[in-house]
Amino acid sequence: MSRIMRLSLRVVDYVSDATRRADGTVNRRVLSLLDPRVPAFSSPCRGVASRDVVIDPAIRLRARLFHPASRPAGAAPLPVIVFFHGGGFAFLSNASLAYDAVCRRIARYASAAVLSVDYRRAPEHRFPAPYDDGIAALRFLDDPKNHPADVPLDASRCFLAGDSAGGNIAHHVARRYASDVQEFKTVRLAGVIAVQPFFGGEERTPSELRLDGAPIVSVSRTDWMWRAFLPPGADRSHEAACFTSPEAAAGMDSPAFPPVLLVIGGYDPLQDWQRRYCETLMGSGKDVTVLEYPDGIHAFFLFPGFDDARDLMTRIAEFVGGGQ
Repeated sequence: MSRIMRLSLRVVDYVSDATRRADGTVNRRVLSLLDPRVPAFSSPCRGVASRDVVIDPAIRLRARLFHPASRPAGAAPLPVIVFFHGGGFAFLSNASLAYDAVCRRIARYASAAVLSVDYRRAPEHRFPAPYDDGIAALRFLDDPKNHPADVPLDASRCFLAGDSAGGNIAHHVARRYASDVQEFKTVRLAGVIAVQPFFGGEERTPSELRLDGAPIVSVSRTDWMWRAFLPPGADRSHEAACFTSPEAAAGMDSPAFPPVLLVIGGYDPLQDWQRRYCETLMGSGKDVTVLEYPDGIHAFFLFPGFDDARDLMTRIAEFVGGGQ
């Protein structure tokens, strides 16, 4: 790992540690300085244009739409990837530099539209706020009147994607969709792209103990994040964290629950939970494709300097293309 990469990771750790308080709150003023929002670009940037859209004005829910800037005449409408950023449910946004850049790369590699949801964050908005916001984004796409006239979208080829907490959100939004699929007229989920999803439980897994202190993820940080997100008094056996809890089963047994592309990193402390997630899905008869990156740290795909990050973009493109 290069010196610049190590420094970048230290900065990420510093942002989290400097802005989370012991009382479970976040210093939003300091966070806004350390994580400034970058604007959307209507003019092409590396072949991709972006714009901000309003999903639900009542709760000020917004999203950023990325799409290839130039397409052949008569080209088919674009598949849509609804993306949820990471950050432990409490940090970062869809306009954070790293997530603006990664969504731009996904749109370019996959030749798809990416709708990156600026979901409400904890602790101000706990469970189930981001899941509600994900469903709101699907309902927004379900109405063709909300589609931009100059960017044809194919809501029948819709994917949910996210990394870390965003991967958790993508899973739970897929469950809710599958439990209520008849309520959607045009949206059809073709897949879930879960990049190192953030799950947990009361148990400390071997990988959590062995890799505690790894970049970005540590036991103390994840414990804080769950306390900030889960309902007051809940523990990590709650359905949001623990996919094997009885309450978390709804929707996973539905034929509308789509195939999953699951990404696991060998230096991610959360990998044991991710493998159990795979086992749970496969035990329910679901189609799961696992991508293992033995050298991958948590959130490695945000750093294009890693060869694995570039490879993952290609794999995502193949998964989306296979869903067409």
